[in-house]
Amino acid sequence: MVLIEKLIYVMIRLFYGIVAMKYSLTGGRNLIYITGDTHRDFSRIAMFCWANQTTIDDVLIILGDVGINYYGNPSDLQLKHVLATLPITLFCIHGNHENRPENIDTYEEAERFGGKVHTEADFPNLLFAKDGEIYSFDGKKRCLVIGGAYSIDKHIRIKNAQHWWGDEQPSEQTKERIEGRITQHDWGVDIVLSHTCPKKYMPVEAFLTGFDRSVVDSSTEEWLDTIESRLTYSSWYCGHFHTEKVVDGVHFLYKSIEELG
Repeated sequence: MVLIEKLIYVMIRLFYGIVAMKYSLTGGRNLIYITGDTHRDFSRIAMFCWANQTTIDDVLIILGDVGINYYGNPSDLQLKHVLATLPITLFCIHGNHENRPENIDTYEEAERFGGKVHTEADFPNLLFAKDGEIYSFDGKKRCLVIGGAYSIDKHIRIKNAQHWWGDEQPSEQTKERIEGRITQHDWGVDIVLSHTCPKKYMPVEAFLTGFDRSVVDSSTEEWLDTIESRLTYSSWYCGHFHTEKVVDGVHFLYKSIEELG
């Protein structure tokens, strides 16, 4: 079984390597794309890169639950090596089904797109946004990032000794820093990029069944309500709910890949 897994891994590396070589010669168009949760499955992104002839100068924003930092063992490293061959830069928002990069020793802070990001030297095309930073991908749009959410499967994951992190939601200190950054911009940005959404926009039709909603912690969504009510913005993008729709400028994305803005 181990040999089969290694062979599959080599084949995947070869496939992505061919894609990277093919499109590294096309020249960057500097396009910005956005999509929803991936949960370690990057097949649709690989096919998207192939179909659209992307280059490393193009950026794909993933709205949380990327899954790159999930197991905390060599399988995470193997996945990063595969993704490093993709002809695109992944800009990842923090979700609730992954460890925060600031908790991992191999990450360091760097400046990209006008804000601070978490990155590893060996994987320069895998970037993780820092909550509260305001980025500019085209030199014009101001994009505020707010990651994190509550895991409704928290107790199941803890009971089964699966991976769960106590800092999955933004802390009070993080919330204060985010509000401070927004204040510096006079409570106006162009785009908000978050994992979950303001509570009033929660897509109840997409809620998973079989969970006691009365014990669900919606404090992050409630806090986002207070942000949304005061903030001037053009578009708000979020993932988390595994659904696709647009309401009042709030875009829920899952598997679709769009151009930003």
